[in-house]
Amino acid sequence: MKPATKLHKKQTLLAKRRMRIRKLVIGTAERPRLSVKFTNLHIYAQAIDDASGKTLAAAATTQKEVREKGVRPNVAGATALGKLFADRAKAAGISAVVFDRGGRRFHGTVKAFAEAARQSGLSF
Repeated sequence: MKPATKLHKKQTLLAKRRMRIRKLVIGTAERPRLSVKFTNLHIYAQAIDDASGKTLAAAATTQKEVREKGVRPNVAGATALGKLFADRAKAAGISAVVFDRGGRRFHGTVKAFAEAARQSGLSF
């Protein structure tokens, strides 16, 4: 049997952290789950009602209006996307969410996204 590679080990540990968080963080219609995913190229954010399995609001750097602004997956880009997401969530009637950081540490881009969303009116 082949030993696990360093990348495989990192991915396995991330998946374990994500599942630990998901056991505790559950979105409802009143307080949907704000799920954030950061990759090397993009940022994805969704407000999810886990009871019905529906996405209530979403924002990503892959969307045309965001791409035109040149938003990248760094702290400045996370701040811009956090503000945009909060505006879209408020337009969808969402004022409070539970934050799902997706297994990532709450620092850097994750923290910048969360603080921008809070400053724009979302409570969590």
